[in-house]
Amino acid sequence: MFLRKYGNIIVGVFFMLLSAALITLALQLPKSAVMDIGPDFMPLVIGCVTLGIAALLTFLNVKNFKLHLEELESAEPEECDYRRVAYSFVVTVVYVLILQPVGFIISTIVYLPLQMMILAPVGKRNPVILVVISVIFTLVVFALFRYGFKIVLPAGIFTINL
Repeated sequence: MFLRKYGNIIVGVFFMLLSAALITLALQLPKSAVMDIGPDFMPLVIGCVTLGIAALLTFLNVKNFKLHLEELESAEPEECDYRRVAYSFVVTVVYVLILQPVGFIISTIVYLPLQMMILAPVGKRNPVILVVISVIFTLVVFALFRYGFKIVLPAGIFTINL
């Protein structure tokens, strides 16, 4: 019952602390002498966005605590689908292991639809849409990193000179 009452507040505070640590460590990274955007840019962006979202989560849950307390006490506990959690974990570990040898584009295009199939509700699984989303997202991220940030993602078995 404790986690049901205070879970979102605890998660919000945890991510605020984690974001503050990420920002602090990112500021200690050396500045780039070649480009305006250095190795500290993305960790700073991620840390600031995460800090803002975590602060918002904490604030809203503290503000509406009494309102949601009555709902939580009368609600039935949800069943956890441990099988989906295990599948998600295994697919993520395999993705991390094949990312370098296979490459970002191929491994991400394979990983994303599998992960979305695992996490999607049973009636909402449309493989064609998930593959299309996966391909578009992967190519946008690849282009953003390659041409926007000038960061080369793992090429793997195929070397792409775009």
